[in-house]
Amino acid sequence: MVSEYPIKTVCNILEIPRSTFYYRPKLQDESELENAILEVAGAWPAYGYRRITKQLHREDWNINHKRVYRIMQKMGLQGQIKRQKRCTTNSQHYFRRFPNLIKELTINRPDQVWASDITYVRFNRGFVYLAVIMDVFTRCIRGWHLSRNLDQELALTALQKALKKGKPEIHHSDQGLQYAAREYINTLQTAGVKISMADLGAAWQNGHVERLIRTIKEEEIDLTEYQDYWDAYRQIGTFLEDVYMRKRIHSSLDYQTPAEFETFWLKQLSAAHVFS
Repeated sequence: MVSEYPIKTVCNILEIPRSTFYYRPKLQDESELENAILEVAGAWPAYGYRRITKQLHREDWNINHKRVYRIMQKMGLQGQIKRQKRCTTNSQHYFRRFPNLIKELTINRPDQVWASDITYVRFNRGFVYLAVIMDVFTRCIRGWHLSRNLDQELALTALQKALKKGKPEIHHSDQGLQYAAREYINTLQTAGVKISMADLGAAWQNGHVERLIRTIKEEEIDLTEYQDYWDAYRQIGTFLEDVYMRKRIHSSLDYQTPAEFETFWLKQLSAAHVFS
């Protein structure tokens, strides 16, 4: 039809502007955005498309999550890391077991509840073990320790480090030997901290710190070949105290880092007291 009649006549009949006929959509060059996504995905391999989108927003990209998802799918960036598990919990002991105090508790402030757990770090010729303590509300790391031995000193040292910075109202853990041991319990009770434990066999009741452990494994331990114990201590320490606390954004914290979230919350609290 267009070949037989003038373009002006055809456009008048169809009631469309001539610019529509001449328009040819431009293929959008996404190479710069792809490189930005690749950099974020490389720095944070466990990030999904929503968290990568939020990180790009922090870097001044004006982009929505649907576009990020499409590009990540095209680039094959939605894979998951698989790993073998090693048990670090020994609940077969005769120490006292404490009830779960946080099962129905609303956690709404810093240092209301600290949660603790232990994981392992694989070397070519064996393992070392990591104990961590986090504040459940802010996700901040309160204390940690790396040891060659899966013993009572591992968890106790992490606790002692944490108590130098402050103390929680409640300390929560699983029923593992390290957390039920007499010296660990005495340290908490002397500090005036209530003790809470997940029910036996109910690992999900310590889910907050379980997710922290998964993050540490996926984003640091599984991606790093440590030369020796001290190399592991240095690199894991950097991840926990700098990367995790001050650079890694959390969806549960409105895509802020734990340090940012805690600082913002405390400022809000201080302002509320001033005007109350």
